[in-house]
Amino acid sequence: MKKAAIPFILMAIVFAAAPVAAQTDPEILEILDDVDRMWQGESSAGSMRMEIDTEHWSRSLEMQIWSLGTDYSLIRVESPAREAGTATLKVDNEVWNYLPRADRTIKIPPSMMLGSWMGSHVTNDDLVKESRLIDDYDIVISYEGDRDGEAVWEFTMTPRPEAPVIWGRIEQRIRKRDRMPLWAHYYDEDGTLARTMTFSDIRAMGGRTVPTRMVIEPADGEERTVITYIELDFDVGLEEEFFSLRNLRARQ
Repeated sequence: MKKAAIPFILMAIVFAAAPVAAQTDPEILEILDDVDRMWQGESSAGSMRMEIDTEHWSRSLEMQIWSLGTDYSLIRVESPAREAGTATLKVDNEVWNYLPRADRTIKIPPSMMLGSWMGSHVTNDDLVKESRLIDDYDIVISYEGDRDGEAVWEFTMTPRPEAPVIWGRIEQRIRKRDRMPLWAHYYDEDGTLARTMTFSDIRAMGGRTVPTRMVIEPADGEERTVITYIELDFDVGLEEEFFSLRNLRARQ
């Protein structure tokens, strides 16, 4: 069975690691596998809202989302009207955008993978990097105990030699009682905090209990992007043929 990525990046944020582990401890893998299974499903479909606040402007987008395994996803803007029909298709590690006003389909080149997606604080690279982070990072438990009255684990992750990653370190907190991710901190190669992601509004959706709100905040300002899942269903019977360039341009 394939594993559906909750479009588009929640799936990519469930682990963290550290500077001293040549191999990840089996106990850590068991914990992270439990977190991973929270998102599992052959396919998924739903809707989400993305609110973007920058230094100079703000906007809110309503989107429909579909995914199959971790290799296929389609995201289509429903509102506001001036953005409706704008869509992004991901197949394996390739990404295309469709711009309805110009009636153009654009393939994202490797040189633009670190560029902003839809003007948000999500990058094109975030869309395609949905592989399990335990493949690229060594992970240790850097803290285990109570934080603010909750029993938690805190993991620290450092990249393995030659791993194709952009982060110098990732730290993450996971709540013990239900193994829910609470936040992740991303550091650059110099050890400087680059961005923070926080997860909240944990509730049942599509027969699973998941965080339904994610906030992405760069460390160098007061900007942020908030992603809220409105609806989400799993195992909805999608096929690979659904994720086509033709369907990228279609209006549902």
